[in-house]
Amino acid sequence: MSENNYDPRDLASRSAASEFLAFTLGREEYGIDILKVQEIRGYESVTRIANAPEFIKGLINLRGIIVPIIDMRIRFSLGTPTYDQFTVVIILNISGRIVGMVVDSVSDVTTLTPEQIKPAPEMGTVLDTDYLIGLGTLDERMLILMDIDKLMSSADMGLIEKLAA
Repeated sequence: MSENNYDPRDLASRSAASEFLAFTLGREEYGIDILKVQEIRGYESVTRIANAPEFIKGLINLRGIIVPIIDMRIRFSLGTPTYDQFTVVIILNISGRIVGMVVDSVSDVTTLTPEQIKPAPEMGTVLDTDYLIGLGTLDERMLILMDIDKLMSSADMGLIEKLAA
């Protein structure tokens, strides 16, 4: 395993089980550490920013805090996003910086034990494996577990200063 990848065994040292917020993008189901989630909101119109990358939809004013909103379907080239009653914005707190990410829907909070988290396969995917923790397996369900800290602090996002190693 390369040094950039998250080692699922790290979860075992943190606790017996970890909770992930499950959400959908297209036909895939993803999961992020619930401790990074500040709140979940319905999608609302945003203020566009000139010359911003296409995946940065714009800004919202969240109780006096200006929050950049990233559309994850655009970020991962998953087709043209549609915004409906299921579209939600997950408000994240990443190293003290508040960021919102637009996803198709949120399903639930799932508890996974370290044994249920398998390493991400090394292969060409729309999601760089550097941003994956692994694959969470729960009965017939599979969650693509994202390292949201790494993703949001990546150079191509340009939102948050690189996290200290």
